[in-house]
Amino acid sequence: MQTGLLLAPALLVLATVFVIPLARLFALAFTDPAGTMVPFETLLGSPVYRQVAFNTLVVAGSVTAICAVLAWPVAYVLSRLKGVWFIVALYGVLFPFWISVLVRTFAWMLLLERNGPLNKLLMGSGLTDSPISLLFNNTGVMIGMVHVLLPYMILPLYSAMSRIDRRLLLASDGLGAGLLDTFRRVYFPLCLPGIAGGATFVFLLSLGFFITPALLGGANAITLSMLIANFVNERLAWSLAAAGSIALLAIVLLIMGLTAKLLPLDKGMFAK
Repeated sequence: MQTGLLLAPALLVLATVFVIPLARLFALAFTDPAGTMVPFETLLGSPVYRQVAFNTLVVAGSVTAICAVLAWPVAYVLSRLKGVWFIVALYGVLFPFWISVLVRTFAWMLLLERNGPLNKLLMGSGLTDSPISLLFNNTGVMIGMVHVLLPYMILPLYSAMSRIDRRLLLASDGLGAGLLDTFRRVYFPLCLPGIAGGATFVFLLSLGFFITPALLGGANAITLSMLIANFVNERLAWSLAAAGSIALLAIVLLIMGLTAKLLPLDKGMFAK
């Protein structure tokens, strides 16, 4: 009885902010006057909507891959630093969390515009003869999203690297394995849980990103989150918005289920 009373406030808050809105979302998706499955059939039958879904997955996958490549050397350096240098480097990774995503996205808009400092640098160095289009396309979207989501890849990868027993690397070297063989057969496999955990974080966050794609991509790089916002704000198509939200939720749950099955928490980045 006491346990139930202690859990009651948390359950009430959970039901209010999560269960009830989710139930309302499902009701909107499946109670369209035109038919129960019409919103889903509209989304699946339209080549435009399918292209938006495909573009969202491509952007999310590309951002995840770029973050993995960029995060590797940073996480490795973090795992080797000690003392004050480690604190300075860690704060460098965590500092972006203290700045609004909206502020960072506006900063990228200034940097990537046709007359911005980046294009001026490229033309001044002779790499290009004219400004490159870096805004209002997938290139600008991926640059902005990588900047925002990179820490979510660095931290799990650092966690995995910091748990690796250095004696395993010394043993591999002592048994005659070269540097490449040690990396390929010992170090990299031990880093895979961190890579998988970070990739899951980044990919799932990328799927639902709205501010950065809306400002840096515009109408030329529409994602699912932007499409859902368009259904609500401009077309007032609540059933289509609900169907798109459920489709996005289903993708997220599928990825989380696969990750939980392939990467149990006791063997992943939360392992002790």
